[in-house]
Formats: sequence, C-alpha cells, structure tokens
Amino acid sequence: MKSAVFVKSGQMAIEDIQKPTIVEADDAVIRVVRSCVCGSDLWSYRGDDNKAEHSPNTGHEIIGIVEEVGSDVNTVKKGNFVIAPFTHGCGHCAACSAGYEGGCQSHGADTNFSFGYQAEYVRYTHADWSLVKIPGQPSDYSEGMIKSFLALADVMPTGYHAARVANVKEGDTVAVVGDGAVGLCAVIAAKLRGAKRIIIMSRHEDRQKLALEFGATDIVAERGEEGVAKVLELTGGAGVDAALECVGTHLSTETAISIARPGATIGRVGVPHTDDINVGDYFMKNTVFAGGPASVTTYDKAVLLKAVLDGVINPGKVFTQSYSLDDIDQAYKDMADRKTIKSMLVVE
Repeated sequence: MKSAVFVKSGQMAIEDIQKPTIVEADDAVIRVVRSCVCGSDLWSYRGDDNKAEHSPNTGHEIIGIVEEVGSDVNTVKKGNFVIAPFTHGCGHCAACSAGYEGGCQSHGADTNFSFGYQAEYVRYTHADWSLVKIPGQPSDYSEGMIKSFLALADVMPTGYHAARVANVKEGDTVAVVGDGAVGLCAVIAAKLRGAKRIIIMSRHEDRQKLALEFGATDIVAERGEEGVAKVLELTGGAGVDAALECVGTHLSTETAISIARPGATIGRVGVPHTDDINVGDYFMKNTVFAGGPASVTTYDKAVLLKAVLDGVINPGKVFTQSYSLDDIDQAYKDMADRKTIKSMLVVE
C-alpha cells in the first residue's frame, strides 16, 4: 500500500509498504478515505524538530471505513464509516472519565496517539471506545460535509479543547492567538460556547475573512508588544476573560499571558516549542494555565458530530486545497508557504 514518508527536512515522498494487520485484540484496520496535513506536521518539515530522515510520516487525522476489527472491539464493525480521533483513550480510567483521554491512564503514549496516517490503510489501536461512527457512508454526504467530518479527527476538537479548558462561557470576551486551522476552529468553539466577543490575532487576509465568517468580532493584525497593546485597547485596558493559545511558540504563549485579565484562564493547545516560562511571574495575576492534547472522542460524541450533522458548525472550511496522496510533498509545501490553510488528502 502507499504511505507518506519523511525523507528529510523539506521533502516528503510516497513509498509502498506492507498493509497493516490486526496485532492486538482491540485493534481495527481502517481504509482511509481522507487524511490531511496538520500544522504540527510542519515543525519537522521545516526542520524545527530533530526527526530522523527517512522515517514514518507524522500524519494523525483520518476518516475512513473499518476493514477489520479485533476480537475485543464491539462498538464498530467492518463497513462502518468512522472518525479516527488522534487520541485513543480507554473511556473508563479516571482521566478518560473526566474527559481528558489525551492523558489516558490505561495506555502508554506509544499507543494512545496516532501517527503514520498519511496512508491508504492504518492500524488503529484501542479502537473499541475511541472510534466515532458517522451515520451512513461517504457517498451519503457532500464534499463539504466530508471535510467537516475530517476536521473532527483533530483540529475542531483541539480548538474546542482550548475553549473548554479556558472555561469560555456565555458573555465572555475571548482572544484567539493564532490563525491556523486550530485557531480558526477555536473561534468556532468560542462562539459555540457563547462568547459575546471574539478577537483573533491574524495577519493573513484569507484567514481573517474565514475567522469573521466563523464568528470573530475583531481582528488584530499586530504582533508582539503592538499586538498586546491593541488587544488591551479593545478591552478598555482590562484584558480578555480567556486567551486561547493555538500556535505553541514562545511569542504566542507570552502574548496569551499578556492579554489575559487577572483571574483569566489561558487554554494552551499549540504543541509547545517555547523557551522556559516562569509561571511564578504571574502569581499576582491569579493566571490559570490549562491545556494539552484534545479530548477528541469525548467532544465528538457529546457535542461536535451532532453540531456538524445539524449544520450548526462547518469546520471543514479550513481545508482550502485538496491533493492526492501522490502529491504529499506539494500538500506540505503549500501549507508551509501559507498558500493553503490546511491541506486535505483524497485517498480513495
């Protein structure tokens, strides 16, 4: 089967590898219908991580059709159309029961997270609780709906996670730091949770337009100290009730801290690539820091899948270009060059 391979910094390729099989009793094998490139994949592509050359791809977002299940999998069966969350929680440990399956206490990190999913088939570990069934088959839906289902494998739940852990509630003023797919989905999430004012920090016109469509009320194009000053000006000097950090850099994290009012919560979901930040420096502001890997299965089952099916949200609009799996390098390059917000891979 075809699978993407990280050749070296700035180069992806397709190779033929062995099709996966059931290894453990709670595995599923999924035929991929759509995959995509995540902003976190670009850290390695740009050379910012020490990823080994000629190693498996870091792709982790798919929707597909169940091909085979292990003997311990009872919730899905062959032929089901599913969202495959990048988190693979057990559903019953203390962390999963609290809605934080990114920290599942039953599974180690080596099997609780997806990787190598820019491929024609994947082996999905711990499938019984974590897979999310979509009613019907792909042919029952428009391409727009297919895109929104794919967004539910990571970016939409990750944006929602930022809003949830930041305790965004009715009437809040929220700032979103970052205008990638996760940041744009955080705008959707903040609106869904009732925020009355949503400020997005964005320098790119195409992303600004989409943010406004999703529910943003204000755009701040400035960065650094100028950006902080602009947000404080918009809030009358008070700062925001919640800051949703959706990038992971040192600058984005410092910005989120600086625009949060005393007692505000910072929801961090950008994969951290930061220098040391001394949280003790913010003791007098009663700043709350929260965040980590999103609770994809929890959010999809409780809120997000229904919201997509009912037409309440349309996160699939973050996919602005589609590519075949053979065009994997171009899909990465166009995202790295900001020619597309998020690249979708059509695998069928």
